[in-house]
Amino acid sequence: MTSSIKLEPLTLLQSCISTSTCASTLATTSFVFPNAPLQSTRCSTVSCKAHLTTAVEISRRGALTTLLSGCIAAQVLSQGSALAQPAVAFREYIDFFDGYSLTYPKNWIQVKGAGADIFFRDPYVLDENLSVDISSPSSSSYKSVADLGSPEEAGKKMRKQYLTEFMSTRLGVRRESEILSTSSRVADDGRLYYLVEVNIKSYANNNELAVMPEERVVRKEWDRRYISVLGVENNRLYELRLQSPENVFREEESDLRRVIASFRVNKVSA
Repeated sequence: MTSSIKLEPLTLLQSCISTSTCASTLATTSFVFPNAPLQSTRCSTVSCKAHLTTAVEISRRGALTTLLSGCIAAQVLSQGSALAQPAVAFREYIDFFDGYSLTYPKNWIQVKGAGADIFFRDPYVLDENLSVDISSPSSSSYKSVADLGSPEEAGKKMRKQYLTEFMSTRLGVRRESEILSTSSRVADDGRLYYLVEVNIKSYANNNELAVMPEERVVRKEWDRRYISVLGVENNRLYELRLQSPENVFREEESDLRRVIASFRVNKVSA
């Protein structure tokens, strides 16, 4: 004889079925009950009970397996869609007047009056941004980026320039810098470019006016990556500078390096 399903085994699935995902799955899952006779529109009490007993005569293991399979499949699909991140969209910026182009993340915004020829930044991570600076045509006459010396020499000059720009008059502030890499490459436009990467950390005392040394606790204010791409055209030196907190850079490195690799300088018609 086959035994009818009782409610006790189904309580094992209560936590799974209570989730909206599994509930949706169970609502759309159909179960086939073998040997279930067609019920007539009118029946006696005895015959209806017999029909009901026949309809639920399936194995406990089969029912539990079907329910669990539906819940597990729904949870896997839900987790998979949650882990899937949309690809970063990019936008191209071309300055025909000054002669350069680049690609930047589409959600970054342009900031006016930042002191650079162009300036974009992440709307949420304010320390993540990029800018382009161009030397004055009246005070420079570059023929090639090699006029800066070797990539290593250019790297030393850029680190010195960074530290000068970020010099602070506050008491107890200390900046530590390290040249991470310097390199050169000839891009698809046939021009030579230098790439310089520098890490700068800023430290400050929590109470710079304290008399006792033990009261002046040093803490790290920020830790940033600075990357400069240098190119020469129109007798001018172009610098694309990208700034990012180190922890953010590690997470978004592939996208940020795409921005760096996109920078090109172009000939401007006189």
